[in-house]
Amino acid sequence: MSLWIKICANTSLEDALLAVDAGADAVGFVFAPSPRQVAADQVAAIVPGLPRSIEKIGVFVDVSADEIAAAVRACGLTGVQLHSDAEADAPAQLRAEFGPGLRILRVVHFGVDAAGLAAIYAEDPNVDAVLVDSRTATAVGGTGIAFDWNEARRTVFADGRARMVAAGGLTPENVAEAIRTLRPWGVDVASGVEAAPGKKDPAKVRAFVERAREAESNPRG
Repeated sequence: MSLWIKICANTSLEDALLAVDAGADAVGFVFAPSPRQVAADQVAAIVPGLPRSIEKIGVFVDVSADEIAAAVRACGLTGVQLHSDAEADAPAQLRAEFGPGLRILRVVHFGVDAAGLAAIYAEDPNVDAVLVDSRTATAVGGTGIAFDWNEARRTVFADGRARMVAAGGLTPENVAEAIRTLRPWGVDVASGVEAAPGKKDPAKVRAFVERAREAESNPRG
């Protein structure tokens, strides 16, 4: 199975199409408070301009399953990324409403409880993948800070039951090292391929995807 690559925090059709052209598998839209936050009507205007083949993932923090479902319907999303404060039964509710066609990711922030939480999510049949991100005191994502990959390889990424997605502080310069260290199912980037908050840098987006694919095909470097 080929590496899953998501370019997150898109705010325009231009940037989302850039990710498509670069060869990403998914584009993300941040509905949560953030310098990269987008409203449902913005995403609803962008999605029809994207090819059906690209996954459209909404990122949600501290909202109900009903609100998430409404955004999925309004925007034509094909997946959701749920942070740890989401309702415990949100994946089950969303799966019941949208079926297996909706990609459901749960987020774990790297730290002392990450491995245990990831193991719980891995046992949920409604969760398709577990995304491991960094966190700061003021931001639950898009921090630009990498976690300890070597420690994560021994803990969170050691559980073979779940598809694991590496996020947090990834850039074109370090994504190959992250892939070779963690051997993730997927990678996710936001701030690491930006020219400014909410605006992608075309050269960085293309370099990120290219180097991630190279690392996938040549895991020993």
